[in-house]
Amino acid sequence: MFSHVMIGTNDLEKAKSFYDTLLGTLGVPPGRVDRHRVFYRTPTGVFAVSKPINGEPAVAANGGTIGFTCTSTEQAAAWHAAGVANGGTSCEDPPGVREGGKSYLAYLRDPDGNKLCAVARVG
Repeated sequence: MFSHVMIGTNDLEKAKSFYDTLLGTLGVPPGRVDRHRVFYRTPTGVFAVSKPINGEPAVAANGGTIGFTCTSTEQAAAWHAAGVANGGTSCEDPPGVREGGKSYLAYLRDPDGNKLCAVARVG
């Protein structure tokens, strides 16, 4: 259904550094800068970070979350740790298996306040 997801940033260099490290834990190569945007291309879709074209400040979506698929709970935990170590902020419940035991979730906010989630399916 989706071809790409793009979020806003107020500091492209800081965002690139953050997402290069964060997405690197998922095996995604460093992003490619194109003017005011950074693109992370994978076989399953594109994630991008952009300075707003209209020149207004980027703001995080209230109630929005972007989920990243992980291959294991260990990869999701490494993703979360890398995010926090590089300027992200842990949010929601601590990383772990959620009620019902079907998914391991790890939430954080990027340096611009966008809410992100690592998801690993379990058992």
